[in-house]
Amino acid sequence: MNKDLVAIFDYLEREKGIKREIIIDAIRESLEMAARKSAHGGENISIEVHGKTGDIEVFCDKTVVEKVTNPMMQISLKVAQNYVPDCELGDTVRVPTEAKDLGRISAQRARQIILQKLRGAERDVIQEEYRHRVNTLVSGTVKRIGRGSCVIVDLGKVEGIMPRRNYSPNESFDVGHKVLALLSEVRDTELGGAEVVLSRTDPEFVRQLLIQEVPEVSDGTIVIEGLVREPGYRTKMIVRSEDPKVDPVGACIGVRGIRVKNIIRELDGEKIDVIPYVSDAQEQLSQALNPVVIRRLEMSDDDETVIIVVDDEDFPTTIGKKGMNIRLLGRLMNIELRVQKMSDFVKLRAIERAALATCEDERMDQLLSTVEGIPTMVIDQLISEGYSTPRALLMASPEEVAKKLNMSPGVVDKIFEQVLEPIRKEQRE
Repeated sequence: MNKDLVAIFDYLEREKGIKREIIIDAIRESLEMAARKSAHGGENISIEVHGKTGDIEVFCDKTVVEKVTNPMMQISLKVAQNYVPDCELGDTVRVPTEAKDLGRISAQRARQIILQKLRGAERDVIQEEYRHRVNTLVSGTVKRIGRGSCVIVDLGKVEGIMPRRNYSPNESFDVGHKVLALLSEVRDTELGGAEVVLSRTDPEFVRQLLIQEVPEVSDGTIVIEGLVREPGYRTKMIVRSEDPKVDPVGACIGVRGIRVKNIIRELDGEKIDVIPYVSDAQEQLSQALNPVVIRRLEMSDDDETVIIVVDDEDFPTTIGKKGMNIRLLGRLMNIELRVQKMSDFVKLRAIERAALATCEDERMDQLLSTVEGIPTMVIDQLISEGYSTPRALLMASPEEVAKKLNMSPGVVDKIFEQVLEPIRKEQRE
């Protein structure tokens, strides 16, 4: 009995999930293929591998001839009758051969073929067991740290790999530590095998943690409308409730924040912002920036960027560390956002008004009553105070006009915008 080979069968079957029949076929086919490719021939060799004992039997198909000229392919009638008593000249008989007679076969070639077939068998096992589990959570134990800080995780029958880019800059792992990660992909390797790729940086990892931690997300009562991450620093998500009686933000946070704290602990302290869903985009933006108050929203000249104007003291909070907060919010809402201080906004608007007030555009000297969108009563008040044309109005500051007309700054701002917008629009076109 070949105990070593039987032990290999048991190990591959138990640890790798490869069926014994597949292993045996791989060894048999590999040895036969190596024999056939041998420089000394071997096309007539067949091999049997016994799964229970591990014994390997080698047979050689030879033609019965009267005079042997090629011992590898031929056998004399007298010798052949020792194996098949009733054989005749011209018959083919199957002759047992000692394994040592395979010495001429390239052992290296056989080894390469066996490894290739076993990699293929292991790939099939991995694909069958793990392909359908993509985007789900798996847990394992750190087996070793590979080149480039790649973490090799023992998942049981297979090993998962977690490249350095797939875990946050704040995280480190030691051999023997338990790891929870997202099974992000099962991919084929160049050598014919397959590997399970794990990730803790994918936004889907946080989504799956929420599904695991929050029953309302798991059963579909709460829907995650959007989720973005800066791994290791901050996650932002928009949540919506299908049940008006269920508060989506409260359910995700949990009593005394217990649910979100569990997720933050798993993410090694990463901050999480849970934002309630609002159908109106502008209101959604306001909810996302709460408690910061948006003073103005402006579109850029190319209509591709939204400019948010906030009070000067709210500017650092709005943009966040290294611009991370506003960058994440832009990704969450799928728009490009820029933040501007109110003081800078006022200065730029003053420069714009001064430039237009001194330009030679004929519309600047038309009666203010020709400007659409301004109520007649307001126009009458403006004219009575000497602001009969757009030029005359723009020569004054909004604060001065508000004081003279006893109006709020917000109303005066809208009047100025109503005067400026047609001119801006024409200049953009």
